[in-house]
Parts: sequence; C-alpha cells; structure tokens
Amino acid sequence: MMLFLFVATSCGNNASSKNSHSPAVSPSEIAPIEVGANRTAEYLPLISDKRVGIVANPTSVIFRDGKSREHTHLVDSLVKLGVNVQKVFAPEHGFRGTADAGEKVKDGKDPKTGLPVISLYGSNRKPGPEQLADIDVVVFDLQDVGVRFYTYISTLHYVMEACAENNKPLIVLDRPNPNGHFVDGPILNPKYKSFVGMHPIPVAHGMTIGEYARMINGEKWLARSMQCPLQVVACDNYTKDMPYDLPIKPSPNLPNAQAVNLYPSLCFFEGTNVSEGRGTEKQFQVYGSPDLPETKYSYSFVPKPNFGAKNPEHNGKLCYGEDLSKNGRLNRIELKWLIRAYNNTAGKSAFFNKFFVKLAGTETLQKQIEDGTPEKDIRKSWEKGLETYRTVRKKYLLYKES
Repeated sequence: MMLFLFVATSCGNNASSKNSHSPAVSPSEIAPIEVGANRTAEYLPLISDKRVGIVANPTSVIFRDGKSREHTHLVDSLVKLGVNVQKVFAPEHGFRGTADAGEKVKDGKDPKTGLPVISLYGSNRKPGPEQLADIDVVVFDLQDVGVRFYTYISTLHYVMEACAENNKPLIVLDRPNPNGHFVDGPILNPKYKSFVGMHPIPVAHGMTIGEYARMINGEKWLARSMQCPLQVVACDNYTKDMPYDLPIKPSPNLPNAQAVNLYPSLCFFEGTNVSEGRGTEKQFQVYGSPDLPETKYSYSFVPKPNFGAKNPEHNGKLCYGEDLSKNGRLNRIELKWLIRAYNNTAGKSAFFNKFFVKLAGTETLQKQIEDGTPEKDIRKSWEKGLETYRTVRKKYLLYKES
C-alpha cells in the first residue's frame, strides 16, 4: 500500500514557475494530473525530521497513480511512514467529513491514528500559539472548489495568519480547481467581510488553493500585513481549462461534478427562502420552495433529513422548482434561476434573508434583483471589478490558462 507514496518523484512545476507543456499531442498521450500530495519527493524532505501539524479532511489523499481513484489518506500514509505527525486541524465538516454545513466541529481524537484533532470551525478558527508550540511545520491539504463563500479558503487565511504570528512554515499541497476555468461574480465589499467572504475577490475566483495562498501573502491580507513562510507544492500536468471531476466529494452536500459546477450559482439560494436541494439526493442540482407555484414549475421534491442535512430547509414540505442535474457545464455564474424564483414568489418581501448579502459580498445584487434589473445589466456592473481582479490575479498563477 505504501507504494502509493512514491509514484510521484519526477519534478514538475514548482511554486515559483509555470507548468511547461509539450507541443500538441493526442489526448491519450497527455500525462494525467498529479496533485501536490502525490509529489512526495518535493515535500517529504521538508518534513521528515520535523514535528508536523496537518490541516486535512477526507479529500487529503495520495492517489495510487494519475488515472486511478485508489488512494490512501495523507495523514494515515505519513504516520505509517514514520513522519512525526503531532496533530490534525479540521476545517468545516470535520477531519473525516461527517459534520453538516454550519455544524460546529468539536475537538477530539482520531480513532484510526490516535492523533488529537483540533477544530478550526466553531469558536476557534485560528490555531493558537499553544496549539502550534509543539509543531515545527504545518502542512495544508484541502480540496477547494474555487468559490469565495466555500470556507476552506477562510480556514487557509487563518492558518496562514497563525503561521505568520508564530514563525511556522506552511506547506500547501495544491489540488486542481474544478471551477478554475472561469472568473465571475460581484467583488466582495470589505464592509461585508465574514467567514464566507474574507477578501475583495469575486464569487468564482479562478485560482487553486495554492495560488490563493500566494495571493493572500502577496496582497498582504493577513493581519498587520504579515507574511506567512509559504511553500506551495504545485500540481503537475494541470491547466485551468481542464475539466476535473473530483474523485472525492469535498463536502457532504457536493456529491458530484454537476453539484460542484452549479454551486457558485445555486448557493445564492441559501440567502433566500428557496431550498437548493439539501435533504435530497440532488444537493445543489435542484432548487425549489413551497412558495413557488406549481403552475410554473413542473418539477417537485420533498426535503428530508439525510447525510449532510439533519434539518434541511422546508423539511417534509412539497417544493416546486427546477431540476438542473442534466444541465450542461457552466462557464460563468448563472443568475436566471435566482431571478426567476424571485419573480415567481408571491411574498417577495420574505424572499431574501440576511445571509444573502454576506454570500453576495455586496448589498447591490439584492437591490438589483428587487428593482428588476436585467441579468445582462447586472453582469455589466461586475465588469470593472472583474477586470481589476484579473490583473492582480495574474501575479499569483502557477498554471496555464486559455
């Protein structure tokens, strides 16, 4: 089993250079993507004689090879290799991934390895000095989905800040962004900074988590403009336009590639009275509400408690809406479903809740929808901010994009 650890010994690109690409070849000759965790020759020498803390969840794995989905967990593998892992830090949903969205993750002990697990979701979002005192280096390996309100990049921020404050080096093992092929959405207004939006970026930011770490450092977004001692172990054979179907779901309610691709568009419904499919088998692939009329929506569903949603919105109620599970791959954020749902809701004053502005990162989007602003004009209002962001973003990219 531990042979899984040594399949990735060749050098690819690193944190300070772009991927190199061969002349045009047939798809069958293109080398498979190699995630940062698989490139063990790059990071084992950096941690082999160190006391290590690892920020990890179920996606933190080493694959048998670039084409197989067989894997071992990073923490389990390093422990078996004799690496001195001191503890695990767990983000939203927990280390082994059993917690609902928004559910407090508790400290504990991992039953498989016996390692202490420190929660970074709840009252303690940043490792404290006492939690880093027995650690020489922190390894960060989480599969992100490229969306501002997906909280793993907020956890990244606080881990970087803790490392900067305590002079601990951070190694980020990079993974592809399944939504890395587009940049879209309104830019966050710092007035609405929260754990679901910490930085002035668009909803779909178009960066891997390793690139994003470089941006946090480079733009001096950490407290007191501190710099984190950072090294990124980049993916190999990856470009941003490559479709990437996540081998392991990144959280309980993103079960497949369709849900991940629709997430930047449908998550806005969490700031409304409309369900985005939690409590069904099609999370983030359907939307609906008891307040939407049957006469205008042929699809219906009834949310019920399930894994990842112990008490889903509209629990046990018949909801009318749309099934988007067969929708084609999106290359931008779609607002048409949100606008249509608002326009078809009789009690419009109860449609939005306070969470919507946090998700949007601005109060403008809600006002535009309430005022009946056409989608094309809403999108036009994003253009200047997106242009500025793309210019800044270029400085931190590690991978080629079309």
